[in-house]
Amino acid sequence: MVAGSQGCCAGRSMRIVALTLVAAMASSCATLRSALRFEAPQLALEEINVTGLGLTGGTLDLVFDVYNPNDYRLRSTRLEVGLDLETVHFGDALIDRPLDLSPLNHSRVIVPVRFQWEGVGAGARALLTRQAIRYGVSGAILVDTPLGERRVGLRASGDVPLKKLF
Repeated sequence: MVAGSQGCCAGRSMRIVALTLVAAMASSCATLRSALRFEAPQLALEEINVTGLGLTGGTLDLVFDVYNPNDYRLRSTRLEVGLDLETVHFGDALIDRPLDLSPLNHSRVIVPVRFQWEGVGAGARALLTRQAIRYGVSGAILVDTPLGERRVGLRASGDVPLKKLF
């Protein structure tokens, strides 16, 4: 009887160990599956702040809402965007400082842009005379994911309110 009860306990212990291993593997598979499922960050231009105007051009701050739809943190080392206002290319911007995008969360990102008056006709007129302006943004963001670095294309368009300098 004693030997039989040891065999029963040993069998039960083996089942517990096996179930624990299966649970651990399932958990790591879920984490890996989550890491393999990558969705590009979503970008929306919330406002344009006119920060300076001069004889040759000016400066703007583009205020973006960037949403990370992944359930893991993304770190960006570079953000490049081109800005079109009223269908005219207005300027290009680059952020090469680290950005931290929390999982399933929105982040506010401010991108400074310099522009020249020359060649920006309709966009410049709208910038000076209207409360809102039609925009198009295209570019790329370089992000670190659990599976390595990725370059992701970004596009957004719509109408955005202007915060005037004056």
